[in-house]
Amino acid sequence: MFGLNKSIFPEVKETYTQEEYMTMKDDLFRPVQKIGRWGWIWIFFLSAICLAGVYAYYLQETESKYVTISLRDYTMWGVYISNFVFFVALSLIGVLMSAVLKFTNFEWYRPLSRMAEIIAVASIMLAGVSIVVAMGRPDRLHYLFLYGRIQSPIVWDVIVIMTYCVTSILFMLLPLIPTIATSKYHLKNKPKWQMKMYELLSFGWVGSPEQWKLLKRSMRILTILLIPLGVSIHTVTAWLFATTLRSEWDSSNFGAYFVSGAFLLGTAAIIVAVFAFRKAYSLQKYLTEKHFDFLGKTLVFMSLIYLYFNINEYLVPAYKMSGLHANHLLDMFVGDEAPFYWSVVFFGILMPAILPLFPKMRKPLPLTILAITVVIAAWFKRYLIVIPGLMHPYMPIQDVPESWKHYFPSLIEMTIVAATFAAMLLIVTVFSRLFPIISVWEVAEGNLKKNNNGEEDEND
Repeated sequence: MFGLNKSIFPEVKETYTQEEYMTMKDDLFRPVQKIGRWGWIWIFFLSAICLAGVYAYYLQETESKYVTISLRDYTMWGVYISNFVFFVALSLIGVLMSAVLKFTNFEWYRPLSRMAEIIAVASIMLAGVSIVVAMGRPDRLHYLFLYGRIQSPIVWDVIVIMTYCVTSILFMLLPLIPTIATSKYHLKNKPKWQMKMYELLSFGWVGSPEQWKLLKRSMRILTILLIPLGVSIHTVTAWLFATTLRSEWDSSNFGAYFVSGAFLLGTAAIIVAVFAFRKAYSLQKYLTEKHFDFLGKTLVFMSLIYLYFNINEYLVPAYKMSGLHANHLLDMFVGDEAPFYWSVVFFGILMPAILPLFPKMRKPLPLTILAITVVIAAWFKRYLIVIPGLMHPYMPIQDVPESWKHYFPSLIEMTIVAATFAAMLLIVTVFSRLFPIISVWEVAEGNLKKNNNGEEDEND
């Protein structure tokens, strides 16, 4: 059944007939078997945006002072670092939707795990790209590894990002091995290079009891490792801000503030992904309204946690209203940044904390629309963390042109940022065309457990 149609569960015949299992396998392998016209159009569209971003980056590196006119002494980071923080936050989707739910035995995670894992891998890779894009001299990147000092939070961030990236890839690849072995025998009329890839990546898998035992043990170890590692990566990212001499980032709350926001973003992102794959690949039988109901409740829970840390982040400095904190808070609450700030609070925190409490809002379409607004608000939330903090330095801005006191990204910057999003979607899309986006064996195993229990899992 699994791998070379061999079953590791003697009781599996009680759950599936051969015909039922083959139907499920055909359903989940269909997007891999054939790419339709609209699938190719989507891939070419994303590729074109990526190429535009590459060209924009070339212009930035060759004519930087002319094409990134908004990046100056004060706002030297701009949207690139906002984008970096966003992608680091999004990468925690694998920790939340796969590792945490797997570790706590919430069985409804199974159809969602693989899409969460590939989004996490793509996000952490694009976070690294965003850092390189923001560098003034990317040709000196290797100096960080040769001469980096462990006392520097930037070195800490490099270490955890690289470690998290490797661990996330392993966490995605291990449960994929049985599926890759199945692909060699199930898929027909595929290119030779693709079949050779399946041969290499299956690592000699034949579905023996010893292989399954080793696979399960390895997955448990990685699950335990990935949770603290995922939390640490966003905590260290928060320390990059908190350890600088900027009053707006001088907060011991930043680590928990960043992590809670990342979990909210991850929940919203998986809702959008589930809806998209459900519609595009006709997976309504496996991604059910029950999953949206669970995800809607999770969205409320994560929103309330994030709301608490937001209150905690702003209440204390707002109560004191001292020095540079006062300038920053007035700018955020009633000044130039107020429309952005209150929109983020309303659409990105309050709405997802309230609306999914109503059952009708936990249906696929309304919940997905709400999740899209949360994802957009989450990006602007990172923008509001980075940019206003840079615009309120310890040394007051004076005797400089008026334009230096404001920041708006140039067309080059926006093109590069758009390209990073297109690259992430392209990675996820190509992956889903090479491997089933829902794990056949994990879904089958979950249904077997449910059948043996005689009822829905108590955690459901």
